Amino acid sequence: MKSLRTPDQRFQNLPGYPYQPNYLFIPDGKGGELRVHYVDEGPRDGDPVLLMHGEPSWSYLYRKMIPVFLDAGYRAVAPDLVGFGRSDKLPDRKEYTYQRNVDWMQAWLDGMGLEKITLVCQDWGGLIGLRLVANHPDRFSRVVAANTGLPTGETRITDAFLKWRKFSLEVPDFDAGFIVAMGCRKPLTNEVIAAYNAPFPEDAYKEGARILPSLVTISPDDPSASANQEAWKVLSQFDKPFITMFSDGDPITRGGDQVFQKKVAGAKDQPHTTIKGGGHFLQEDCGEEFAGEIVEWMAKF
Repeated sequence: MKSLRTPDQRFQNLPGYPYQPNYLFIPDGKGGELRVHYVDEGPRDGDPVLLMHGEPSWSYLYRKMIPVFLDAGYRAVAPDLVGFGRSDKLPDRKEYTYQRNVDWMQAWLDGMGLEKITLVCQDWGGLIGLRLVANHPDRFSRVVAANTGLPTGETRITDAFLKWRKFSLEVPDFDAGFIVAMGCRKPLTNEVIAAYNAPFPEDAYKEGARILPSLVTISPDDPSASANQEAWKVLSQFDKPFITMFSDGDPITRGGDQVFQKKVAGAKDQPHTTIKGGGHFLQEDCGEEFAGEIVEWMAKF
């Protein structure tokens, strides 16, 4: 499987992101290997907070939140999905499937050997991360779901998402920084926008970012529908603390928090909250507040 690797100099002097890179090689599923990048800060014996990003961002999205977890004594671990950030990228979009994304991150998680995990997931970080929880619920202590879902193709998809799906495939210049900025309520500086574009020096590096919206399950006939249905069977019985912290300004995932609250056993009687003033990328808009809410909740559960 052919892969591309973004030059290191693209990631130099990014604002607010002083973290040293860490890498783990995983099987690509075709006899080769892929390099997955991750941030890993804090005590190695501390309980890990697994911070999973979505589309078209990368671990840079969590830069405002990581210090809050470190100050509370936790280990903050933020991987880049294959095709994003400093992880390897595939120039052939047909190589990206929903299942492969799950398999790649499962291989990374197995290689890391993390236990007692608190998952914090947003966007595709939930579509993939919640599948990891369903694969090994014993390895997870808590889950925080924010502006995400685990669709099975049985509910209506929002018009906002369908427009985004079409846009991502057809726009001539896929500008990740601009897209992230459009998904925020607060303006981003040019330097931050550039940081979101850093992983993608050329169009060939963007195939994962372009195709991922089209891999979201929107029909019961989609290849991922049955696997997500099976994952829901596990999640419905997941009785460890599970909280929703959706923002109040995301038209794409609005209402998805209620699905988790109704269907996940561990969501019962949790202090579910809405993060005020946040768009789709609430980590950008309200990162410190969002992380503070999580830390306060973790201390109780």
